Amino acid sequence: MTTTPVTVDRREGPYGEVVLRRRAAADGPVYEIIANGAFLMDTSDGRSERLLVDAAMAALPEPARDSGPSVLIGGLGVGFSLAHAAADPRWRRIAVAEREEAVIDWHREGPLASVSGAALADERTVILHTDLLAYLRTSPDHYDALCLDVDNGPDWTVTEDNESLYGAPGLAACAERLRPGGVLAIWSARPSADFEGSLRNAGFSGVRTEEIPVARGVPDVVHLAVRPA
Repeated sequence: MTTTPVTVDRREGPYGEVVLRRRAAADGPVYEIIANGAFLMDTSDGRSERLLVDAAMAALPEPARDSGPSVLIGGLGVGFSLAHAAADPRWRRIAVAEREEAVIDWHREGPLASVSGAALADERTVILHTDLLAYLRTSPDHYDALCLDVDNGPDWTVTEDNESLYGAPGLAACAERLRPGGVLAIWSARPSADFEGSLRNAGFSGVRTEEIPVARGVPDVVHLAVRPA
């Protein structure tokens, strides 16, 4: 059973409108995040968000996995990626870059705390209220893995500003934030052969795409690439 979604909160921010909606389902309420009128994600099924984190860990070289790698998650979303990373004791540090203050509030004080509460309380977790691309370009920090889920994919961005993340300058910034041998994992609602080519042109190796079957038919995917050691 599903019902028409109701608006829980609506905010107008520097990047446009962001909305949290709730709809009833047979197994409990489902929350949706809508940005500038585009559906981003909901709490109905977190398989692809969890695979994003697991695929990055699996792609790391064994020494990095054994020494306690660090991960930067781009986009807090509904919190599935953060919660899944925090459930894995192998991650030594978990940073999340989220530019929307409303989304952070929904996790800290709102209904999405049911997904991320334990992860936010984990001492390994830090929330960075910042634009992801700006952080990638200016931060001195380095990570073993970048797990990015800020758009519906390289070919379907939430705002025009995000398009540069998937071009040469943005991918160069990603590589700069990765340690040698580090893994870049990017979630997408559909595969993109052109983006695989962009990753290779940016100097990444081990470029591949993993599919995640979903109920609506077209599989979600995770694009994976490695910064050469």
